[in-house]
Amino acid sequence: MSDTREHEVWHGIVAEAEFPEEGKLSAQVDGWSVLVVKTDDGFNAVNDRCTHQAAMLSPGRVRRGAIMCPLHGARFEVASGRCIGGAYADLRRFPLRVENGMIEVSLPDHAPGPDERPVVT
Repeated sequence: MSDTREHEVWHGIVAEAEFPEEGKLSAQVDGWSVLVVKTDDGFNAVNDRCTHQAAMLSPGRVRRGAIMCPLHGARFEVASGRCIGGAYADLRRFPLRVENGMIEVSLPDHAPGPDERPVVT
């Protein structure tokens, strides 16, 4: 899914030096649940929502560049958002950059709809 944006706005998530050793960080930014994952290839940002049953992905484990949904085990490659363990829709990805030591993401200009928010229990 691509976003058309007139003005790209970057949101600071965390200083790169403070990124958790476990390799993932979940943050709420402008209503979006953002999951930042560090792999051998660098940082990636995705919507913290499994496309199967809307569970938050952040409690799942990261292994070999993929995050596993803790609810039913669906796996998603974080670099592409592609579902590699199940027949589910791909994850929504967000542009990410590291600027002056700060990890930043660019988000859509609109608030997330019900089909883009995780179910929090």
